[in-house]
Amino acid sequence: MRHGKKVNHLGRKTAHRSAMLANMACSLIEHKRINTTVAKAKALKQFVEPLITKSKAENNQTLEKGTHNRRIVFKNLRDKNAITELFGNVAEKIGDRPGGYTRIIKLGNRLGDNADMAMIELVDFNELYNADKSKKQKTTRRGRRSKKSETPVAPAANTESKADTDSKAESKGDDSKE
Repeated sequence: MRHGKKVNHLGRKTAHRSAMLANMACSLIEHKRINTTVAKAKALKQFVEPLITKSKAENNQTLEKGTHNRRIVFKNLRDKNAITELFGNVAEKIGDRPGGYTRIIKLGNRLGDNADMAMIELVDFNELYNADKSKKQKTTRRGRRSKKSETPVAPAANTESKADTDSKAESKGDDSKE
């Protein structure tokens, strides 16, 4: 049984696993999406999302705290170009998102060994899914009471009564007989 075991070891020693996750995270940050197995994608999601949160926090805090966050992220990623991209473009784009920066989409099985494949991507960089979201205006959420307080506007009703329409029909009928 695997009670209390939270780390998927992925069949590797610790040093190999951390180097592999760092390389995959750098590739994800650089290319915005990568294809891998489902198990590696889930492990990568747990690895990279706290780093993205630290990059986002730099813009909201002082310079000292931002430098500290850069050093912590560099300890995990070990790639200057990936960190520049992460703290620049990625942090700017995900600034208002409260979490859930990555999406895993299952792709089926690999032909060679029948492994479950998946695509992991940064959510805000997919234009296909976010096309209609960019057009929407952000609206404020209101409770039910505010909706009830609005008075519904009734559509303009015909001012003619039934008797008026009957008399018009009769007069049209009389004109046609003459």
